Amino acid sequence: MPATALGRLVLLAAVLAADCALVASIQHGAPLLGPLAPCGIVAFAVFVGLGHTRLRALRTGDAFRPRLFLAHWLCIGIVFLCNLAAQRDAASWLNAQTGLLVVGAVLAAGIGLLVLAVFPLRTWAGIARQTSPVWMYAAGAGVAAWFLRGPSQLLWIHASAANAGASNVYWLQVVTFRAVQGVLGFLLPDLVVDAGPFTIGTPRFMVSVGAPCSGIEGLGLVLVFTTVWLWFFRRENRFPQALVLIPGALGCVFLLNILRIAVLVLIGNAGAPEIAFVGFHSQAGWIAFTLVALGFSMATQRLAWVRKGLAADGPVAASALERAESPATAAWLVPFLAILGASFISKSASGYFEWLYPLRFVAAAVALWIFRRDYRALNWRFGWTAPLAGAGIFLLWIAPEFFWHAAASSALGPALAGLSPAARWAWTGFRVAAAVITVPIAEELAFRGYLARRVMRLDFDTVPLTGLTALSMAISSLAFGLMHGQHWLAGCVAGVVFALLLRRRGRMGDAVVAHAVSNLLLAAWVLARGDWGLW
Repeated sequence: MPATALGRLVLLAAVLAADCALVASIQHGAPLLGPLAPCGIVAFAVFVGLGHTRLRALRTGDAFRPRLFLAHWLCIGIVFLCNLAAQRDAASWLNAQTGLLVVGAVLAAGIGLLVLAVFPLRTWAGIARQTSPVWMYAAGAGVAAWFLRGPSQLLWIHASAANAGASNVYWLQVVTFRAVQGVLGFLLPDLVVDAGPFTIGTPRFMVSVGAPCSGIEGLGLVLVFTTVWLWFFRRENRFPQALVLIPGALGCVFLLNILRIAVLVLIGNAGAPEIAFVGFHSQAGWIAFTLVALGFSMATQRLAWVRKGLAADGPVAASALERAESPATAAWLVPFLAILGASFISKSASGYFEWLYPLRFVAAAVALWIFRRDYRALNWRFGWTAPLAGAGIFLLWIAPEFFWHAAASSALGPALAGLSPAARWAWTGFRVAAAVITVPIAEELAFRGYLARRVMRLDFDTVPLTGLTALSMAISSLAFGLMHGQHWLAGCVAGVVFALLLRRRGRMGDAVVAHAVSNLLLAAWVLARGDWGLW
């Protein structure tokens, strides 16, 4: 089936975003991206926005080139490892200007290979001709974004900063600080406020409301989410009414950020500073974003003045998208979402030790039980290759310890040692049960059963499990790998292996058993050797 230029461009943007996330995850990698990222985002947004109709009509028979795509990932992996090495060794030649040029050249080569994997040069030339002069406007917008970066940032700086000789103070930071002060003023009679360094709290617990705490990251995430959501469901919503929901969502996430900081102070003042800083501080932002995103999505589905066909239009036939997102979708996603939701709660109520981890197992088990009838149609049998593949993934996971001879540090071991024997065995039992039972099932359903097919077709249920393409497996495996933090590379490889097992015979049991065996062996390794950083 011919591919649309718009679909391939969206794929290109998604992979480039993943590349940037991986490269920028190392401090040394930030200068390689720096101002280029916002300029690229602006140029892409203008190009797709103005040329949407033409790009959607353009079709090509050029196949996606998986070899070039893998070569691109090889370049990105080299850049990531070089950045990691430079960060660990300050005297490394990689920190010199020559090193930066070399690494930058490898990064540029990787991006070039990705561009050629999406379309050959002749097709890119044809797209440029067909979309002229849209691409010229997009390039101009990107260049303008480059020159306006500095002046636009000055708009946020508080005028008193220059007079006081202090570092940059942003308007959003000032508004957030004053709002938190107003909330806590009603709750804490001994509130201490110092507007100079933007510190607030009580004599027992103080926090500093820095520029990052102003909520700019949350506002950016919500803006991107709401824009993409409305574009994706543009046929089902009324415009311009639906656009009113965007400032509403931004206002909600800003208010939730104020509430987050206020609750942070209250938790610390109550005598739990570790939970306040380690658990609640890191998770509350994601909880707020999730709540706003969920509320926004529900509003676009339920409000008659936004959703087509709910009121004056009368009942209408279901759209292709609505038919594709059938109730069966929940069976694939809800168990994984239950684990994510439970992790938000357990981490936000914990310090260095996640004592509510059993909540993850319980939430996933309940979700799997609710949808148990939907899973009867799946083939849960498995062959001997599944446990062998799981053992191979386990060896890959622990391989860095043999090369670097340094296990990742973790506070989990000392925390477990401080528990009573009964509590220690109970927590460990739930941790192992989740790793071997609920997590493999939930993640295979979500990443291999849903995502790998959803990127192929809206009505993903019509795609057989044996019909996964190299591109769909690569995208789902990348998402799976990024979810595993510092072990992202091993996670990506594991995702590819699990997807290949599933595609081989279409048996969900093969992927789940391989996943479960790797987790079981890893749990045995951690418990036997005390390498708690692997958990």
